[in-house]
Amino acid sequence: MSEVTTIGLDIAKSVFHAHGADERGVTVFSRKLTRGKLLDFFAGQPRCIVALEACGGAHHWARELQAMGHEVRLIPPAYVKPFVKRHKNDAIDAEAICEAAQRPGMRFVAVKSEEQQASGLVFRTRDLLVRQRTQLINAIRGHLTEYGWVAPRGTAHMTLLADMLDDEEMASTLPAAALPMFRLMVDLLAELDKRVATLDREIARRAGQDEAARRLMTIPGIGPIAATAILALAPPVETFAKSRDFAAWLGLAPRQHSTGGKQRLGSISKMGERTIRRLLIIGGSSMVRRACRHGAPVGSWLERMLARKPRMLVSVALANKMARMVWALLTRKEDYRAPAVATA
Repeated sequence: MSEVTTIGLDIAKSVFHAHGADERGVTVFSRKLTRGKLLDFFAGQPRCIVALEACGGAHHWARELQAMGHEVRLIPPAYVKPFVKRHKNDAIDAEAICEAAQRPGMRFVAVKSEEQQASGLVFRTRDLLVRQRTQLINAIRGHLTEYGWVAPRGTAHMTLLADMLDDEEMASTLPAAALPMFRLMVDLLAELDKRVATLDREIARRAGQDEAARRLMTIPGIGPIAATAILALAPPVETFAKSRDFAAWLGLAPRQHSTGGKQRLGSISKMGERTIRRLLIIGGSSMVRRACRHGAPVGSWLERMLARKPRMLVSVALANKMARMVWALLTRKEDYRAPAVATA
């Protein structure tokens, strides 16, 4: 019997499926495993390549298998799907993972440590609270509209609105059953504001203690939140051969649909880590907004772009440049230096 060299593992909540193949791709075994017996099974296997889809729980199992001496490869699910044969079940999925891992041109996801995932959890939690805060603000404004009160947009007006709920002028126009509900939502909003502020301070503290984060914050448009998010959520920069690869991984490169030698570029692909992409676009938008109000440096790239392109397009293009700067600074371990502006 041939010795197994690659194992495709389809993970789930309780029942897993392992598909083993030799160096020629011939099936050696296909076995169903329960969660409690998974590690015992791999402890009895020779050291080999173990491939998993990069999904929920994959990084945990990757660390456990790496501790046993196996070489673990995480594959994006979109790259596994073309290898799935007709129909779909756990055995077919495991076989597809195994076959995809044996392709020489396959791309893999770097295994994250527990510390990286914990740092990423800070941003996930903050995003969740910010979304809940936005939902509450929209709910308060929407319900007040039903009673003839139109509140301005933005979080800055919510404090004034909370004070107005205690005034007789507004309170007298609201039904007795509605007023306590508005006060409840306002109290929840104040609590969310406090928790978001606490997380912002924690993120700023982490950024101040990390040398790489301090280096990234020298880039205009990147603050503590974006800097620490990049370090927590992005793979090592050594994974990318050049800065364009990093920008493309973030989904900031144009989507291409070319054929017959004719190059056709569309909007950005929006692939990869959306949290970092969103933060970079927000940073680019702030730079563009500032340039529109106070003027961009004369002769700069930003001034030339704003003169002939829409503001949103310039913001995304600037986010692409920022992503390339991030790769360059982390690779060379240098601080940002503003480019010299050409003078006539």
